[in-house]
Amino acid sequence: MPPTSALRETPERMVGPVARGRGLRRKHVVLVPDGMADEPQAALGGRTPLEAARTPAMDALARAGIVGTVRTVPPGMTPGSDVAGLAVFGYDPAEVYTGRSPLEASGIGVELGPLDVAYRCNFVTVSGGVMRDHTAGHISDAEARRCVAALEAALGGGPFEFYAGLSYRNLMVWRGGAVVPCTPPSDILDEPVEGFLPGASAGPGDVAAAEALAGLQRSADEVLAGLRPATGVWFWGPGRASRVPGFRALHGLSGAVVAAVDLVRGIGRLAGFEVIDVPGATGGLDTDYGAKARAALTALDDHDVVVVHVEAPDEASHMGDLTAKVEAIEAIDAYVVARLLAARHAPAVLVVPDHETSLARRAHGAAPVPFVMSDTSSDVGSGRGVDRAGAAVFSEAAATASGLALASGAELLRMFLEAGAGARESARDGLCACGSVQGGGMAATGGGRPA
Repeated sequence: MPPTSALRETPERMVGPVARGRGLRRKHVVLVPDGMADEPQAALGGRTPLEAARTPAMDALARAGIVGTVRTVPPGMTPGSDVAGLAVFGYDPAEVYTGRSPLEASGIGVELGPLDVAYRCNFVTVSGGVMRDHTAGHISDAEARRCVAALEAALGGGPFEFYAGLSYRNLMVWRGGAVVPCTPPSDILDEPVEGFLPGASAGPGDVAAAEALAGLQRSADEVLAGLRPATGVWFWGPGRASRVPGFRALHGLSGAVVAAVDLVRGIGRLAGFEVIDVPGATGGLDTDYGAKARAALTALDDHDVVVVHVEAPDEASHMGDLTAKVEAIEAIDAYVVARLLAARHAPAVLVVPDHETSLARRAHGAAPVPFVMSDTSSDVGSGRGVDRAGAAVFSEAAATASGLALASGAELLRMFLEAGAGARESARDGLCACGSVQGGGMAATGGGRPA
């Protein structure tokens, strides 16, 4: 766990100029702990990682606020941070989604024409024909850039272009290309790849394009074989240019996004948000959680809404690392949620994972996810009130037991943007009453991960 002193800073020290000079207009922070929701674990005595983690800040917010569940993945759509991320930003994925990679292209700053198709270009580890690791050992940014440069030099210059992203998450653009069905590598961990190669599910008319993409993937593997043995390429998440309505046009509010991964940065950029660069934000388990909280509070000086995305719980789930997932949740609570609630002019806070990521399956799920937010007024939504549905703790079970089940991310965001401020002060009082976050280990695994 983080040191208690980190959470006993005065609001002045925590937020500096953010607490001073801010206008009276209510501010909002949407915190997205990616993949935090999960299933009960036998190793935790039937508890989920969220239930096992020590989360006094989120629990205080739950006691004073609104707890419920929300469906972020529309029926029939694949659960992933692309679809669910759009929902958390308040969009209907069924209306605006064109594929994952166009969102990432936006995050990197790559322009797509109407006939172009973007693909995620993962660096992976395939051994004995089996997908062993969808991250190539969490390849470093520097190594990934070197690999991308080699791919561009050997295979670029024609219709194919390669762009570096973050670690294993990179981009390939097929100018004037085709959309070929592909499978996310994280969905086939420890499975043979033969039946999941690009175009394996392609229908009539897609054969030539599928063969071209599969051939490119083989060529890319050959390029990397001499540069970084055991590292291969996996294309997936294809799509054409995305078009989403501006957030200000929809809500009359300005926004900023604090995120390391290109996907979330891309959604923010398409929504018209300012994209905040945060030194130390890695998109992994070693991210600087506190720096993200400080960046969010600073961004509230100039914006009405800030979305803060933390990838760590999702990464831990795909690794199948229970200890790391619980530690990541505790770090989010201590370094992000607690600091937001402790700010002198604390914003309204919404905590909602974009989707469930199962430790057992090391894959995403489409089940509704829990959320907790600052208390709402009695006049939320289109002419109908929402009863206060607080809980003693924040967990999947408590959210389900509340009986508040929202059908979409758009409904959740609308409720949150109309939220009252009453719960913010109550949550801060509750946090102070329990002495902030005391030292101690995780509920089941001991220790904590420093930011």
